[in-house]
Amino acid sequence: MNELKSPSESFIKFFTSQVYTGRITDKVLFQFSDFVKKSVHQVVSDMITDRLKSALNQEAEAANQKAIQDSAAIEALAEEVIKEKNIETTDEEVEAFFIVKSILRQRVDSNRIVYRDAQSYFSIILDDNNRKAICRLYMNGNKKFIGVFDSARKESKNEITSLDDIYNFSEQLCATIDTYLGMKA
Repeated sequence: MNELKSPSESFIKFFTSQVYTGRITDKVLFQFSDFVKKSVHQVVSDMITDRLKSALNQEAEAANQKAIQDSAAIEALAEEVIKEKNIETTDEEVEAFFIVKSILRQRVDSNRIVYRDAQSYFSIILDDNNRKAICRLYMNGNKKFIGVFDSARKESKNEITSLDDIYNFSEQLCATIDTYLGMKA
C-alpha cells in the first residue's frame, strides 16, 4: 500500500525500465516518479470505477428484474379482474339461491345465507365465509348439477333437471348447516 502512496526507487525503476531505453539516472528517476505515481493512481482509480460500475449494473439489473416481476403481478391481477367481470349471475342462479335460502330458514337466520358467483359454479355460503360452503350450483353447461357437502366437507355433485329438484336435497342442506352451527357450540 505504501508503494501506491509513495513509490520506492526500485518501484519507479521497474516501470521506467519498461518505457525508457536509456540509462536510468537519478535525474531520469526523478522525472518518471510523478508519471509512475499518477499512472498507478489512475490504474487503481480505473479498477475501482470499473468495479463500482459493475456493482451498479448488477443492482440496476436486479431492479429491472423486480420491475418485470411487479409488472407480471399487475397483469395477473388485471386478468383476474377481467375474469370477475366476465361472471354473469343468471336469474336461474338467483332463483336457486332463494330456494336454498327458503329451505334453510328453519335452521338459520336467512340474512346469514349469501352467494358468490364464480366462472365455473355458483356458491351458496354461510356468514359470507368461503369455508362454510352450503352447496354449489353448476348451471353454466347443458346439464345442471348441485354440489352438496357432507360432514367432512366433501362435495358430491348430483344432476338436477329443474330447480324444483333442489328441494330433494333439503336434508343434506340442513345437515350441512347443522354441522356449521355445531362448530360454534
